[in-house]
Amino acid sequence: MKKYLSIFKISFAQEFAYRVNFIMWRVRNVLQILLVFFLWSTVFTNPQTELFGYNREKILTYVFGIFILRAIVLSSRAVDIAGEIARGDLTNYLLKPLNYIKYWFTRDISSKALNLSFATIEITILYFFLRPTFFIQTNPLQILLFLTSVLFAIVMFFGLLVLVNFITFWLPEGGWASQFLVIVIFTEFLSGAVFPIDILPEAIQNVLYALPFPYLMFFPLQVYLGKLSMAVMLQGLFISGLWMIVLIIAMNRMWAGGVKKYSAVGR
Repeated sequence: MKKYLSIFKISFAQEFAYRVNFIMWRVRNVLQILLVFFLWSTVFTNPQTELFGYNREKILTYVFGIFILRAIVLSSRAVDIAGEIARGDLTNYLLKPLNYIKYWFTRDISSKALNLSFATIEITILYFFLRPTFFIQTNPLQILLFLTSVLFAIVMFFGLLVLVNFITFWLPEGGWASQFLVIVIFTEFLSGAVFPIDILPEAIQNVLYALPFPYLMFFPLQVYLGKLSMAVMLQGLFISGLWMIVLIIAMNRMWAGGVKKYSAVGR
């Protein structure tokens, strides 16, 4: 446990070594929230307006909720795994007494802690400038289910990202393209980060709910906003929990197969 705590501390400090990348990530997120905020503010100019089950209070809570969940769920250092495998740097870790997957999960948690800290500061500043109306959830059970769904989302995204990076064992040049496909296209659009999924036709929603992506951000926010019945919430937690287990198993099996295939080509 001590070695992973040390990894957490070192990784936290290393985040500041890449100041430009970190600042651009934060600027990108702030610009995105401002764009979406003004879009939905225009749609819900009248406080009495209600569309797709959202009023002004809930849609603005959704927008700012996405901002926070990006910091918690989508911030990650595991994107560097593909590069380590392609360059042959993985060899350095195979010779050390640590679990490679746990090592990167610890680094991810460190990144999330830092991003969440900055996101909290940024959202506080934006709140005082924009003065949005928020929906505050006070039901302890809803809050507990929301936190559980966020925990599942963190593990699911980590599993997805690691699986995509492990493709590099077989396709050394395919890691970055796969990351772009999963992170930029699938995750951004299918997780509800750009728009609420429930504005889509019901047939499309039913297909999406069978995939892991909506459970990364859209589902946790629906739980927080109290838009789901208890039965639907429990069903969603079951599906996301199932996906989490499947991804963990797949990740470990792909690691076992990848290590056998690994030949440190970059070395």
